[in-house]
Amino acid sequence: MDTFTKPLRTVSRLSYLYNRAGFGATPAELEETSRKPLRKVIRQLFKDSESVTDLRVVVPEANESKKQLKNLLRSGQLDKEMLKERIRDNAEKVRNLNLQWLDQMAAGPAALREKMALFWHGHFACRAQGRNPLFMQQYANTLRRNALGHFGDLLLAVSKEPAMLQFLNNQQNRKNAPNENFAREVMELFTLGRGNYAEQDIREAARAFTGWQFTPEGQFIFRERVHDEGEKTIFGRTGAFKGEDVIALLLEKKQTARYVTAKIYRYFVNETENKKRIDELADQFFRSNYNIGGLMESIFSADWFYDQENRGSHIKSPVELLAGLRRTLRVQFDQPQPQIFVQRTLGQLLFYPPNVAGWPGGNNWIDSSSLLFRMQLPSYVLKAADILVKPKDEADVNTQLLARKGNNTFRTTVGWNEFEATFAKTPDAELAEAIAVTLLPFPLRPDQRALLENQVNTSQTRSERIQMLTTALMSLPEYQLT
Repeated sequence: MDTFTKPLRTVSRLSYLYNRAGFGATPAELEETSRKPLRKVIRQLFKDSESVTDLRVVVPEANESKKQLKNLLRSGQLDKEMLKERIRDNAEKVRNLNLQWLDQMAAGPAALREKMALFWHGHFACRAQGRNPLFMQQYANTLRRNALGHFGDLLLAVSKEPAMLQFLNNQQNRKNAPNENFAREVMELFTLGRGNYAEQDIREAARAFTGWQFTPEGQFIFRERVHDEGEKTIFGRTGAFKGEDVIALLLEKKQTARYVTAKIYRYFVNETENKKRIDELADQFFRSNYNIGGLMESIFSADWFYDQENRGSHIKSPVELLAGLRRTLRVQFDQPQPQIFVQRTLGQLLFYPPNVAGWPGGNNWIDSSSLLFRMQLPSYVLKAADILVKPKDEADVNTQLLARKGNNTFRTTVGWNEFEATFAKTPDAELAEAIAVTLLPFPLRPDQRALLENQVNTSQTRSERIQMLTTALMSLPEYQLT
């Protein structure tokens, strides 16, 4: 059966769903699911994401912290060159972790889980401090395991991750010398949002989080000797609170459900908030004990989710753009390094968010230095081209260490045979429209259709015509949107 015996609006709606709930779909997947009721398609997305395969680039027992390496250096067991080499090796492992996760987004079965984990990576933003691959591996797997579970479990688990405790300086948070950084970000960025707590709440919560530390081997540990056991008053309640008590107090506040729901709405639906819808979703989220999967199913099942005002309102992040391009056309890179180059050039490198607030997203993805490269990326990837664009300048030596010679040499294998097979019965005159509905959020305009027709010539084989049209459609500004 040819995809386009189905109404174009059905295919368009499914394409929108797959882009928002994952990283797009192949035309063959759209053809198959177009035969099913929408609710069944949504349930299948959740079913495909029921299990998770951990990312694994380092064995915990083999991990060496920067402190351990320095101790070896002082003892004479390691010279400076060996130390530099091990640091470079750790940076390489973080790079490999990045690529392994990107592979799961682009080709793994659990697209919804990976999309949610990517969202949480921006919400619980954490950088690869000290280039410690074990800490980042544990952090990423915690996000992915809990991505569709209960927010309370995710919040507690991420808060106890060594990567997060290190990033937010809680290792330095001790009784008689509290460090407020961790407590502040837990309230401001993870749960309540700015303006929904008092400075006293921060100070007292910081005392409760004293003793939350980690070992060099990547284990959370509660050190009672540095914990402030005194009474604290938080949100008007007094007790000898510990960190877990603070998390519980935050989850009791409906503002946490409202804040998280609004952020999910802006990411998955529309950056322009609909207060009534968000309030209804937040009430459900709170009553369900913060069931993330339940919230997402309600969003994807709602008629208003598919309203025209929401379609094309989301600018793809660099990772979404790259993963989506790979998933739609089954693209494989002969060498993985160019994918790091793309992330750095477009401003979203996994495990290196700009700060604790994560990537700003939206219109911030588009600027004069990256827009042209964004639009040329499909052509570079599909035509296996060499490019001369340079990544944005960064002061962070950690990200500079990820660069490798040949990172802007694109050599790829594209699954054209599978892609083309879906359009086997589509008349030549309808090819552009048929391909466009699988790739773009809007129907082709007359001027776009005319531009595409001018690029077709009679000497092209049908395969060449499909490939040319696909590359041209992916190079349109609309391909940057979902």
